[in-house]
Amino acid sequence: MRRIHHSILLLFAFFSSVAFSQETTPTKKQVDVLLRDAGNAFVNLEIDKSLNLSKKALDNAYLLKDDVLKAKAYNLIALNFEEFYDVKKSIEYYEKALEYANATSNDSLKCWVNNNLGSVYSYRENNLKKSIPYYKEALKAAKKINDSIEITYTNLNICGAYFAENDFERGLVYLKTPEKFINKSDLVEAKITQSTLYGSYYSHLNQDEKAEYYYKRAIQFGTINKDNLYESYVSDVYKDFSNFYKKKKDYEKALYYLDLHDKLVEKIYNDDRVKKAKLSGSSIEFSEYERKISQIEEEKDIQYKNLRKSKVIVGLFLIILLTLGLLTYNYYKNYKLIRKLNGKLLKANEDLKVAKEKAEEASQLKSQFVSTISHELRTPLYGVVGITNIIVDEHKELEKSPHLNSLKFSARYLLSLVNDLLQINKIEENRVNLENMIFNVCDEINTIADSLEFIAIKNNNKITTEIDTDIPEYLIGDKLRLSQVVLNLLSNALKFTKDGEIKVIVNQERIEGNKHFINFKIKDNGVGIAKEDQEKIFDKFVQIERKEGDYQGTGLGLSIVKKLVEVFDSTITLESELGKGTTFSFTIGFIVDESKRNEIINNIEVDLSTHHLYKILVVEDNKINQVVTRKILQNNNFVCKVVDDGYTAIDLLETEKYDLILMDINMPVINGFETTKLIRKKGYTIPIVALTAFDKQEISEQALSCGMNDVIIKPFDSSRLIMIINNSIQNTNSEPKTS
Repeated sequence: MRRIHHSILLLFAFFSSVAFSQETTPTKKQVDVLLRDAGNAFVNLEIDKSLNLSKKALDNAYLLKDDVLKAKAYNLIALNFEEFYDVKKSIEYYEKALEYANATSNDSLKCWVNNNLGSVYSYRENNLKKSIPYYKEALKAAKKINDSIEITYTNLNICGAYFAENDFERGLVYLKTPEKFINKSDLVEAKITQSTLYGSYYSHLNQDEKAEYYYKRAIQFGTINKDNLYESYVSDVYKDFSNFYKKKKDYEKALYYLDLHDKLVEKIYNDDRVKKAKLSGSSIEFSEYERKISQIEEEKDIQYKNLRKSKVIVGLFLIILLTLGLLTYNYYKNYKLIRKLNGKLLKANEDLKVAKEKAEEASQLKSQFVSTISHELRTPLYGVVGITNIIVDEHKELEKSPHLNSLKFSARYLLSLVNDLLQINKIEENRVNLENMIFNVCDEINTIADSLEFIAIKNNNKITTEIDTDIPEYLIGDKLRLSQVVLNLLSNALKFTKDGEIKVIVNQERIEGNKHFINFKIKDNGVGIAKEDQEKIFDKFVQIERKEGDYQGTGLGLSIVKKLVEVFDSTITLESELGKGTTFSFTIGFIVDESKRNEIINNIEVDLSTHHLYKILVVEDNKINQVVTRKILQNNNFVCKVVDDGYTAIDLLETEKYDLILMDINMPVINGFETTKLIRKKGYTIPIVALTAFDKQEISEQALSCGMNDVIIKPFDSSRLIMIINNSIQNTNSEPKTS
């Protein structure tokens, strides 16, 4: 089988015929014309002409300092070398072409050169381990620009490489993938290669009739086009067909097709053509040597200039030495003055210690204040959200009421502000600990995108996701913190974009041991951020003014994003231009470890809840919250008893049996922790779940140590409360922790 050249020659199809004017400095367009003519010459097997035109194009590309043109010229020279001159040299020129291609943003060019390098190693060097990575890089570049033709040719090349290894099962996937596209297209090379590969595949399966059909089909396609280059494809088909008949022991037909192959090879690779190729190839190599010599001369000139500078440096060194002597004398004089000032500094240091202690005390007071305010705000919010839901349940005619919806939105908005304040306070005090959870990054990103679809529709925006298929299916890390970062960035992009597109791009950047570093980009084409404002946007409570609209918010979202990314030992970068959009980017390392994954899966609690008629005792002093909690429990078929304080609850347990207690923490007379301790002291093993407006991280340790089974934070989703109740009751056989 023969590799496909078409992906290389595509670059000559983009240029119409342009006259080459005799100017001193060539233009890019003129160099493109040279490359087009060189490509056409290669197709017609006019190798000396192709090489001479390619050399001229390369010289002009260096004059223009254009990496794209250099890559194209080196690529075409390598192609000629590979066919008629020196395969080893062709690899050198392909690698130069790839070096210059990678210095550009031209994905088509990267695709072509990677394809060629893959083919050299596959078909010339028989080094399949080296060829397939190049092919896959080519496929990645082709998919990035959604080039159907390049995707087709690259898939066929990968298939051919796997077939050459006799790995027909893996190769067949790449053969089937472009099948529909090839059948609908008029790509002769693709049809020849496809038919030959199917011939090889069915020959491997010993389905001789099908194999013979596809080989003949390949020859038929090859005779449609009379270009000399296509004859080289047909010659290889003859060779494969001959081997097929040889395998069948039909030596007469095998000899017939081998003779056709030899005649075509003799016609294509005749001595005259090879000699011309060698002559032109030598000229190109000589030019490369001259270029290297010129580079060495430039380096020598730089070294000479540096030598002259070194003499100046010696003179400066003597001056510096003299200056140091004067400074030493001055230092001695200042030493006495410093000793005098040292006493004052010691006193100032004592003052600083006092100031530090006061600052630490103020920080502690601030944390207590934030915690208290959060609790005091969450408690009435629980009532607002709960009563609103009760109204909707009892009065279905108000379900679409704009006033009721506004009330629910306002409550949710106020809750998000409270959570943002608490989150930023936690991060600043280093109280955020990352957790290890198994997750699929594709699922997480798509879930976030789906959840924000209503915001996108509001501003007539479109959310798209591009996720690298090389990323492992399951990663281990803190998916909740990651989701919070992506959610905030995506929400921010949607807020400042109208009638536009927001892209979430996720790529695997590198692998270090069992850690896979994943790069995330959130890119929008919205209003953008002025350069003078870009350093400010990650500060707390900052809202950059925009002329085009009124954008509300606390200004905490991006500050939380920056600090959470830092918790992941990473940094976030920003690229933005007014009127053109903004791109946020960060890279996080996640673990890929099968044994650890299984360990985490085995430790996940499975909800085996059943809907039994359970009796629940609610200990809550707030009358509104009593109404809300009772309503939620009754709506889910629980029997509910509500009391105002802990002592009443303890007395009630002596006369009545309950399946679970929902215990408020912040109550008068006796708080929830002390009440729980007394209940455990009396020997009751009934599950107790803390129902509180305090932050979970602040009270979890104290709650478990006093004998509580779980904690749920107000306001909460009613389904989560029901799940925790069911799980806690089912686990009553386990011993509760006691103080």
